[in-house]
Amino acid sequence: MAPERNESLRFNYHDIFFSYYFNNEISCMQMIKDHMLVYVYSGEMILEEGNVKTAVHKGECVFLRRDNRIKLTKQPRGEEQFQAIFMHFKRNFLRDFYQTIDKKVLPLEAGKYKPSVIKLPDTPDVESLFQSMKPYFDTDKEPLKELMQLKLQAGVYTLLDIDTRFYPALFDFTEPWKIDILDYMEENYMYDLSVEEIAGFTGRSLASFKRDFKKISTLPPQKWLIEKRLKIARDKIRNENRRISDVYLEVGFKNLSHFSSAFKKQFGYAPSA
Repeated sequence: MAPERNESLRFNYHDIFFSYYFNNEISCMQMIKDHMLVYVYSGEMILEEGNVKTAVHKGECVFLRRDNRIKLTKQPRGEEQFQAIFMHFKRNFLRDFYQTIDKKVLPLEAGKYKPSVIKLPDTPDVESLFQSMKPYFDTDKEPLKELMQLKLQAGVYTLLDIDTRFYPALFDFTEPWKIDILDYMEENYMYDLSVEEIAGFTGRSLASFKRDFKKISTLPPQKWLIEKRLKIARDKIRNENRRISDVYLEVGFKNLSHFSSAFKKQFGYAPSA
């Protein structure tokens, strides 16, 4: 491909994402649902979690731990556009992988990595793994699923060889601890999360989440989220003199007309008023 336009390409080849942004800076807050391994071929990626900022440059690789919220900024660097591969290690894949490991050699006493963002050292294993996938940026031919599965397996072996602390991190199949629903939703109302995903992130089954939510609100979860977004939007427009075109995206709406109609239905007047 010879990209010349101001746009982006993103291919998902069986849980391996090839991302290429042309002349763009892309920023987003993202819930990291699965462990990820990210290698930057060109440009740079800035990761922010709280007050901690990590820059990942050309030729560098980073591990992102699941069940965390991180701001990702993907941007050009000099003349180079952003180009990277994101490997997603889903729970089912890791469970299947775990069955193939000799349990006698597992370092069960190894402590877990606590940071959510871990930049990896420059090793031959990391370099050879991701350089072997670079040609897929330049072809329309989709790789075989079996080949991508082998790449994912190689990614896990690479992590395990770098540090034993990746063993308990990757092969912990327990669900997240049950956390306060309202606290979580107050902090994450602006994200595009389904009720099922919110239930999972708060450590509950869907049925348990709905049952617990009824104890704290008379509204259904989705209705609660919409009203929360609208109240925050009204406050930003009224008290902070913010532009409507910016606010509706910040609070979690994807469509301006949908935001405007929902706003008028909720408050009885248009946001422009």
